[in-house]
Amino acid sequence: MATTKFLLPEDQMPKHWYNIAADLPTPAAPVLHPGTMQPVGPDDLAPLFPMELIGQEVSTEREIAIPEPVREVFRLWRPSPLVRAHRLEKLLGTPAKIYYKYEGVSPAGSHKPNTAVPQAWYNAQAGVKKLSTETGAGQWGSSLAFAGALFGLQVKVFQVRVSYDQKPYRRALMETYGASCVASPSNETNAGRAILAQRADHPGSLGIAISEAVEVAATNDDTKYALGSVLNHVLLHQTIIGQEAMLQLEMAGDDPDVIVGCTGGGSNFAGIAFPFIGQQLRGKGKTKQRRIVAVEPAACPSLTRGRFAYDFGDTAHLTPLTKMHTLGSTFTPPGFHAGGLRYHGMAPMVSHLTDLGLIEPTAYHQNTCFEAGVLFARAEGIVPAPEANHAVKGAIVEALRCKAEGKSDVILFNLCGHGHFDMSAYTAYFSGKLVDQNYDEAELAMALSGLPSVPA
Repeated sequence: MATTKFLLPEDQMPKHWYNIAADLPTPAAPVLHPGTMQPVGPDDLAPLFPMELIGQEVSTEREIAIPEPVREVFRLWRPSPLVRAHRLEKLLGTPAKIYYKYEGVSPAGSHKPNTAVPQAWYNAQAGVKKLSTETGAGQWGSSLAFAGALFGLQVKVFQVRVSYDQKPYRRALMETYGASCVASPSNETNAGRAILAQRADHPGSLGIAISEAVEVAATNDDTKYALGSVLNHVLLHQTIIGQEAMLQLEMAGDDPDVIVGCTGGGSNFAGIAFPFIGQQLRGKGKTKQRRIVAVEPAACPSLTRGRFAYDFGDTAHLTPLTKMHTLGSTFTPPGFHAGGLRYHGMAPMVSHLTDLGLIEPTAYHQNTCFEAGVLFARAEGIVPAPEANHAVKGAIVEALRCKAEGKSDVILFNLCGHGHFDMSAYTAYFSGKLVDQNYDEAELAMALSGLPSVPA
């Protein structure tokens, strides 16, 4: 019988994270202080992050050791399985081989604990007592709540209002782990009150929620800030996904031709793709040149529609300036159901690699992604999260291309989480109430016109 699951023993779990900064042909642009327009230093970031994470943010070391207390927690669900999607292949009639790395086996149901656990541990080691953060769909918020419970940290989560209303069970999960969760924009911060003064029923955005969480951390000495995507150290922590996948594909006797991931801030995509991209960069032409496909929502298309420029990571402009593909920090995406992908910018490192031509971005509307997710569920049994449906859609498009071309490519995608807390979105899809929402072109133009002026 053909093998379906490829499982690594716990003693083969990677002991190091992979840092793609070590293999870049040209370094990424520096992070700038918005007041001086000079590269930020450790002291600039110290109010928000412990020094260990600041060091990882700027490191160019290829490998960074995973602390043993973190690996001990990871053993609750890692190594995660690599699965050959035999039934999906048969349903599609494709000669392609489709594999998916399944991150929904974590306690929080997604890839997010891969960085929540080390972030919480490093903060606890530094004597921090409280963490503030934002969340879209709630996967990051519930993951940090889980990690905070493990290491005795109080966690406060600002959840984007539209997702707060759409996904009450995510909020219940955060509270089960001991975190407090408020809808953003809120009346608890200056940033939130300013937004509500302009529009009392504002649906919120990740940029606004980041502003609120950063404000809380910056104005309270006992609180640090934790981010679930975008930053280099967050992407670094997720590379355990791709490193495990490499070992598992060796077990399967295959090597991917195409790697697919959904992209919002960039963390799960980086997790599956960066180790393979790094292998290519080090191979200098001797390693298979794979296609790396980033799938984003058409209603918030930072890679395919945004501008590669310096911008703030939040709406209230409390963060440093990073060079990234951005729709503008004041841009508010429509309230589509993939809340984890509703961010105005893309991770600077993912943006840099896209600018170098190493990543192929593409965008789809939510109905076609839910259609792909339902097809996948009926073949493979797992109901994907709305975010993960974008990766499923991208993988199916590649598999059907192989069918049309008669190619037996090996396709790998990251199924970054399950959709068990997102069934209201599936209910809307089945009832025909799931609408493909388009962003406001005028609002986008206005947001892009307001990008900060940075000297060359």
